[in-house]
Amino acid sequence: MRILFVHPNYHSGGAEIAGKWSPAWVAYLAGYLKTHGYTDYTFVDAMTDDISDEDLRKIFAEAQPDIIACTAVTPAIYKAEETLKIAKEACPNAVTLLGGIHATFMFQQVLTEAPWIDAIIRGEGEAVTLDLVRTVDEGRWPEARSEVRGIAYVEDDQVVATPAAPTIRDVDSIIPDWGVLDWKKYIYIPMGVPVATPNMARGCPFTCSFCSQWKFWRDYRVRDPKKVVDEIEILVKEHGVGFFILADEEPTINKAKFVEFCQELIDRDLGVLWGINTRVTDVMRDEDLLPFYRKAGLVHISLGTEAAAQLNLDLFVKETTVAQNKRAIELLRNAGIVTEAQFIVGLENETAETLEETFKLCMDWNPDMANWAMFTPWPFSDLYTEMGDKVEIHDFAKYNFVTPIMKPTAMTRGELLDRVMHNYRRFYMKKAFLGYPWERNPLRRKYLLGCLKAFLKSAFERRFYDLGKAGYWGPQSRKTVDWKFDHSRKLVKPDAQLEEQIVKWKSAPARKRGGKPAKAGAAAEASQMDPSQVKICGGGDQQLEESLDDAKIKEKIKENA
Repeated sequence: MRILFVHPNYHSGGAEIAGKWSPAWVAYLAGYLKTHGYTDYTFVDAMTDDISDEDLRKIFAEAQPDIIACTAVTPAIYKAEETLKIAKEACPNAVTLLGGIHATFMFQQVLTEAPWIDAIIRGEGEAVTLDLVRTVDEGRWPEARSEVRGIAYVEDDQVVATPAAPTIRDVDSIIPDWGVLDWKKYIYIPMGVPVATPNMARGCPFTCSFCSQWKFWRDYRVRDPKKVVDEIEILVKEHGVGFFILADEEPTINKAKFVEFCQELIDRDLGVLWGINTRVTDVMRDEDLLPFYRKAGLVHISLGTEAAAQLNLDLFVKETTVAQNKRAIELLRNAGIVTEAQFIVGLENETAETLEETFKLCMDWNPDMANWAMFTPWPFSDLYTEMGDKVEIHDFAKYNFVTPIMKPTAMTRGELLDRVMHNYRRFYMKKAFLGYPWERNPLRRKYLLGCLKAFLKSAFERRFYDLGKAGYWGPQSRKTVDWKFDHSRKLVKPDAQLEEQIVKWKSAPARKRGGKPAKAGAAAEASQMDPSQVKICGGGDQQLEESLDDAKIKEKIKENA
């Protein structure tokens, strides 16, 4: 049973500016198959190696695998479909599979566009893929495909979706095979070292309307922190990884597990640096623990600080105030942790004035880095449906956070891009001359100068924000910018019965969501905030019930002072 995993050759001017990221999905899938006896697999990273379609065709024809499996986030979906079409042409007897969040919820759209895909893997992929591989290996495919839970396929010109497969309750049973990756390719430019993206938890305990994590994973499950560090130790000692970013949406949600994870890293002294995404409220909650986190190697935190001035709060509710955002950045700076402020721009009510206000707020907060991302309504989100025909672009290849999918009422898309670039130029010009070179902390200075190097490299190569593809050369070109939208792309009208199944899929029962209503007063006291301001992402008032009491936290602070 020969299995070939392939990562599609899609590029955008977003996260790639920091380097080449190791695709964790293949390590977790391959490792799970390996644990259950399937070891004859290979991996082709068409994205990192920039492999052309013709070269891919040769690779497939030479390998002649039994199964060819691919994944795709939303902007990579068309490249993934094309990749599997080439695979089917080169290996007509191979079973072609596609997974990922876009295919999970948009399987009717995908199978209509790409009927050569034999099956969609919906949701968490390891157990479903194993079940499907066994079915193929035993010679029961395609006759018994209806018995494989968690897939979708075409039968007699009709899209069929089998019932959802149960999630893997014991996430520690998923042991990745990181050896499937060629680590010398995956270099994080700011540090010049291989970079990995392991995960500590799957899903999220809360159900924010604009988020997709809880919808995809359905259950919130946290791994044993010691086993996560076991994995990181292998990455460091066997594969030379010098930097990692936890792939979790917000790893600090479960404070007890996160503290245990940090303590384990300190105890093992692996000498590895790392970063996370988290929220302002968690930073303020953990003010006394920030030096402890920094001692564990945490050097970079990206904060979702989106300034409320330009956000329509009926659509997108944030939990923080301007003062709290500023305070969180100050706390991180004092702890020696690099801060990156994330701003969402490009909603329908965006104007030149709101963009300027966001810039002024950013300069007042003084984060180490700033990122202005274009508002991108995921097609499988409830928000997308609510916005209706306000979403006029259905070319998903452009849903990459750097292309203005939404057109503001008072601005053209070209003007929006130009004002965003104006913010970038002013911010990083000041940091380049008056900030980074004069940073007193040697590690912070080295890291920030490395980030500046990555930023400038992508700018000179015209890859940043896809400027080269769009034809943007400065303010003089804002009227001629062309994103080359494919307006022929249309949404497939969903089948009512299948759409009902998707709704049920996303509506996880409350018992599967690990959060409980917080004692708002106690949480507010801990964060020194008014109880009405203690909210999770999306404006809810839930918090995870903590299993680590204050006495233990204070003990750890004292131990690591």
